[in-house]
Amino acid sequence: MGGVEAKDSPLYERVERRLPKLAQQMLSTFVAEIPLYTLLPREQIEGEIAEITLANLRVFFSSLRSGEPITEEDLSTSRLSAARRAQERVPLDAVLSAYHIGGRVCWEALVAEAGPDEQEALIVAAGRVMRYIQQVTGTVAAAYLEERQSIYGEERDALRALASALLNGEPADVLAARVGLAVAPAYVVLNVAIGDHEDEVGGGAGSAIAARRKLRRVQGQLDRWAGQPVLGLLEPAGGPVLLATTPEEIEKILGSVDSLIAELTEAAGAPVSCGTAVATTVSDLATAARQAADILRLAVGLGRAPGAYLLRDVLLEYQLSRPSDALPALGSLLDPLNRNPDLTLTLETYLGFDLDRRKAAAALHVHPNTLDYRLRRIVELTGIDPSTAHGLQLIGAALAARRLRKD
Repeated sequence: MGGVEAKDSPLYERVERRLPKLAQQMLSTFVAEIPLYTLLPREQIEGEIAEITLANLRVFFSSLRSGEPITEEDLSTSRLSAARRAQERVPLDAVLSAYHIGGRVCWEALVAEAGPDEQEALIVAAGRVMRYIQQVTGTVAAAYLEERQSIYGEERDALRALASALLNGEPADVLAARVGLAVAPAYVVLNVAIGDHEDEVGGGAGSAIAARRKLRRVQGQLDRWAGQPVLGLLEPAGGPVLLATTPEEIEKILGSVDSLIAELTEAAGAPVSCGTAVATTVSDLATAARQAADILRLAVGLGRAPGAYLLRDVLLEYQLSRPSDALPALGSLLDPLNRNPDLTLTLETYLGFDLDRRKAAAALHVHPNTLDYRLRRIVELTGIDPSTAHGLQLIGAALAARRLRKD
């Protein structure tokens, strides 16, 4: 082999002389063992990835020969490469697998080259290979995650800006193009209320972290359900959400909201409710968002169980909550009962059990005769008889008006 035989030089130097060939072997192994690499353009593998692989090999073998630790500057190429892979949405496991494969191929090359009298050098090399993989994968993972977090933050801010523009009736086409989403012809608007996860109770930094994690789970479930990023202004306690659809698909989306809320409840690990409204055009979004918020407020204020609510579920209360000169007078019809709270509770329970005396009496823990006495007393004080159709309608509206007045 010329003036100096290969075996006359140290083990590390002999393998280092074959770095270009070793780099090509690594590239072939990447393609063979990492499925993602079979999808990459050939010019990327033979260009950028080949250059990075060779640069990493030179850093490693320089450290191997000198015995000096690898510096942060030595790893700068790996950090930049990791950031680019994050930008390209290459999964982190694929990125890290390449470095582990590279370490294995290096080690196998050293083992194949080592002579019987070079076992001590091989043992030293084994420790340095493992330290290198530990150091480089830690650096790569940190750089990748930092870049992904930055990208996620920018994307999240852009999505929120788009949602805000739509909800405020502002031009949104440019923002939509920036995030790669088209403005839908119609939307189903949810105003979501998310309860506290048990880990949020108690306050402090741990509660704040739990709240953020809950929000990420809920948003992730929304995105999986829709098959694309779902626009909205969600916070840990809730907020508006825009489900993109078409006028023809609105009823289908409305029919699936109950199951969606059940999925969000599981993801949140906390109760979830929502008010639901429809925007048949983009220009209707602001109105639909206000309606959804009103529906949610009424459902919560009326003590309804967690779940999804439409306008028809709170229709009377919604109408009574609109500004009207008659509303205060309607609510005051039952003011004569204020001195005896048991009478108001009796009336609410009686109506709640659909005028079933026995069930209402059992719920109140009183004899049915006592219930009858209280109902007669209500008629005496208010002049309204719940046993008549007109009186029943009036009392139901008056109770709803009183609840709204309390809100």
